[in-house]
Amino acid sequence: MRNEEMNDRLELMQGTLDMLILRTLLLGAAHGHEIAKHIQRTTNDVLQVEHGSLYPALHRLERKGWVSAKWETPRGGKREFKYYRLTAAGKKQLTAEHSKWRRLVATIGRVMEPAKEG
Repeated sequence: MRNEEMNDRLELMQGTLDMLILRTLLLGAAHGHEIAKHIQRTTNDVLQVEHGSLYPALHRLERKGWVSAKWETPRGGKREFKYYRLTAAGKKQLTAEHSKWRRLVATIGRVMEPAKEG
């Protein structure tokens, strides 16, 4: 990978990864690798979630009751994966986080691209 591509990758603000995980799980149950790949794919490889960040975030979300987890073997599979599902509390939290994210984006936009005065 070229240096420019590495520099184009964005560092996630604290809490943003949680929101992206919750949003991904809104689509349905998924194991960790699927969650990471979905985020990577939908951001055109700009965001790549490392396992060292993903699994602590998933465990934190599980402790908070926003996701539930269960070991399952996929159809035709030979090994188990821990599948994560969004809980009702997680859906509520996602709605709250999405609202805060929209306000943050609008607020930063006013600073970075102020309306012309006069």
